[in-house]
Amino acid sequence: MVRPAVFRSSRLSVQAVATGPEQGAGAWYVYRCAANGVRDALYRPPVWIPDAAPGAAGPDPAGLAEQARNRLRLAGPRIVMSPTGDQLVRLPTWLWLDPAGWAALSATAAAGGVAVTAVATPVEVTWALGDGGTVTCTGPGTPFPAGADPASVSPDCGYTYRDRSLDAPGGTFPVTATVRWDVSWAGAGQAGVFPGLTTVSAAAVRVIDVPVLTTGGG
Repeated sequence: MVRPAVFRSSRLSVQAVATGPEQGAGAWYVYRCAANGVRDALYRPPVWIPDAAPGAAGPDPAGLAEQARNRLRLAGPRIVMSPTGDQLVRLPTWLWLDPAGWAALSATAAAGGVAVTAVATPVEVTWALGDGGTVTCTGPGTPFPAGADPASVSPDCGYTYRDRSLDAPGGTFPVTATVRWDVSWAGAGQAGVFPGLTTVSAAAVRVIDVPVLTTGGG
């Protein structure tokens, strides 16, 4: 049986008139207008209107956060070393990454009027120097100052080679700098963190020995 939903005082009064289990949760509705003694005799076919899903709400902020994280485009910062060109056995090597690539990056995902932003921040870099040695630095490293003593040691990120690369395959050491990024998100009154991401920068470095350094004291 199908009974009408009725307009009263020019407003729609919606009434479920029959259920249809085969369609899932919901009801059939018929729309008719009636006001001030006027009877609506116009036929309108029943319309199936599903019930709203229990607990239905707007977009899930955590889901949007996942989308935002996937939109982050992280690139490994360029490797820089001093001395420029060849590194020298037993002479301190300064290690740093291009400051332009050491900065927080963000991406945003939005839907249904809700926007969530994910932010990736570089926090540390682990250097593999190609000769078996590793160094972990908590920042990008300090660029070598112009005119500084070549024998000076980096204040925060450096290494001293003990073996030359000329005896290695290809005559160079494969150097990598793996940056760890912390990732957080916020939006729609919520916030959270993701497992960290990493990027890897690489370079081939030639290390040579200089007799005065190799045979000298120390």
